[in-house]
Amino acid sequence: MSSVTTPRRGASGVLLRHWREARHLSQLDLSVEAGVSLRHLSFIETGRSQPSREMIHRLADVMDVPLRERNALLLNAGFAPAYSHASIDLTEPHLAPVRRALDAMLAQQEPFPAVVLSRHWDVLKTNAAATRLFGFLLGQAESNGDPANVVRLMFDPAGLRPFVKNWEAAAEALIRRVHREAVGAVIDQTTRALLDQVLAYPGVPSHWRRPEFDQPLVPVVPVIFEKNGTTFSYFSAVTTLGTPQDVLLQEVRVESFYPMDDDTRARAAVFARP
Repeated sequence: MSSVTTPRRGASGVLLRHWREARHLSQLDLSVEAGVSLRHLSFIETGRSQPSREMIHRLADVMDVPLRERNALLLNAGFAPAYSHASIDLTEPHLAPVRRALDAMLAQQEPFPAVVLSRHWDVLKTNAAATRLFGFLLGQAESNGDPANVVRLMFDPAGLRPFVKNWEAAAEALIRRVHREAVGAVIDQTTRALLDQVLAYPGVPSHWRRPEFDQPLVPVVPVIFEKNGTTFSYFSAVTTLGTPQDVLLQEVRVESFYPMDDDTRARAAVFARP
């Protein structure tokens, strides 16, 4: 059996070309930004030259390649991964500083909702406001034992979907983000399975199955929740945690909801009262 550090000729070049095209960069653009000759970059992409570890890091920096996929680039070039890829468990003692930071972010967001999400959009933590809001909307909906997943909840007719007044606009923005994050050198089967599931729900437009990478992602997304005449108008913004050495902590994100009007601000304050 071959070592994991044995390169497959040309494999790293294929992956680098994949990321260049995903970032809509020409070879000339990338060569200029990375300070690499166009000829050398072409040789790397076609497998005629094997990139050094330093070259992989330089190109990945320019293309903003996520840490997980940087590990894949390194492995396919015959190098050991550079970034930790341990199983994430926010209760682990060594993650206490991260946990405190997340708790502070969630607390600071009160009385408005905020949730901590994993790479695959599973809910890891919530603040009290999010618990109140989703409890109000979903009632005592039974769980099948799986962690709550915000993408599934948004698309499931038995989830949040009936209570999102602007569902089509909010869901389209969300699915475009999931499509974008599903693109990588390593095929993410979990995210692809999630996409397949939610896109198969009734009433989901068929054109959402096709990713539109030429369209920029919207940094904030309006989401209007409504149930029994009570309306909460929020816009959602996602913050990612980035560290230079840890894959999974880079993939943790915090989704925060901010009020779009005074009525929502006042209603959230009322809901927060004991």
